Amino acid sequence: MFRGIDYMNIDLDLSDEEKLVRASAREFVEKEALPEISTHFEEGTFPVELIKRMGELGFLGANLSGYGCSGLNNVAYGLINQELERGDTGLRSFSSVQSALVMYPIYTFGSEEQKKRYLPELAAGKMVGCFGLTEADHGSDPGSMETKAVKKGDRYILNGAKMWITNGSIADIAVVWAKLDGTVRGFIVPKETKGFSTNLIKHKMSLRASVTSELVFNDAEIPEENLLPGSDGLKSPLMCLNQARYGIAWGAIGSAMACIDEVINYTKNRTQFGKPLAAFQLTQSKLADMITELSLAQLAALKAGRLKDEGRLKFYQVSLIKRNNVRRALQIAREAREMMGANGISIDYQTIRHMLNLEAVDTYEGAYEIHSLIMGKQITGIDAIS
Repeated sequence: MFRGIDYMNIDLDLSDEEKLVRASAREFVEKEALPEISTHFEEGTFPVELIKRMGELGFLGANLSGYGCSGLNNVAYGLINQELERGDTGLRSFSSVQSALVMYPIYTFGSEEQKKRYLPELAAGKMVGCFGLTEADHGSDPGSMETKAVKKGDRYILNGAKMWITNGSIADIAVVWAKLDGTVRGFIVPKETKGFSTNLIKHKMSLRASVTSELVFNDAEIPEENLLPGSDGLKSPLMCLNQARYGIAWGAIGSAMACIDEVINYTKNRTQFGKPLAAFQLTQSKLADMITELSLAQLAALKAGRLKDEGRLKFYQVSLIKRNNVRRALQIAREAREMMGANGISIDYQTIRHMLNLEAVDTYEGAYEIHSLIMGKQITGIDAIS
């Protein structure tokens, strides 16, 4: 069983419950996900058979309370994301979308009837959701979305399309963001809605063990009770993204740990010029750099989790950890792949899979540069984005 990497004794700052949650997620990944995940990655499929199991273990919407959710604190929730991504980004992405981008908006902006109807099913993994915000021509600028809703009697008529949507083609419901009278509002759109269709995006070289789709709305009729009543403007979906970005920052730690653990074992067992690669000074220097960056990422995520549990975590602090942790994990994965030589590009090892996945994670839910500018505005008081 994987024992983790903890050079700064972070375990001393975790509660018994947090360690238990991590152990549960770690065992799930080790026994149920890792044996098959490389095959799914190679074949471009998602292990749908694991969805209900994640629900049974309480991983979905874990930091929400009531409605069948686990009610865990945000550090425990972060540790779940860490362990799922140590398996594969596709697992963490599924859980992250289900939890932060589908359950959270229903929990935060939904009516009591909507919460009771959807949250228990989503928490149990009996229902799958997706989040429709990004459009083909409006990635980093969601405020320019072209998807629109028009009120017609007791219904809303939805027209437009969303792109790069995780879980899209397997989702039972979509939380879709559209402009209604010029204001961004959220809608719950069931898969059977007339005028709503999905197209599976194929030929990806990243996030291959994940379902990615286009959502298309052609005069889709949405009952008025499916409007999220508390949603009001672009700030609503951005609040959801902030929840997901927090989980991503923890997930990147899992990818980095997987690569570091693998390359340490590889270099200790791979012999060149009469001694193991780990005996060379350059190798040890690279490993020291990796461990340093990992440790700093772990400390930042833990601090952010404690702030979040206290209700004091700011959006620009989330940008800091998402930006830093993912980019550092990507650099670690690239370095580890190089250190493994030709074997580093083989799917028989984990590192290339994590490296390719992290290329997408570095971009989605706010590219590195966008988070730099979010921080820059906070630092200077000047908005350089628009």
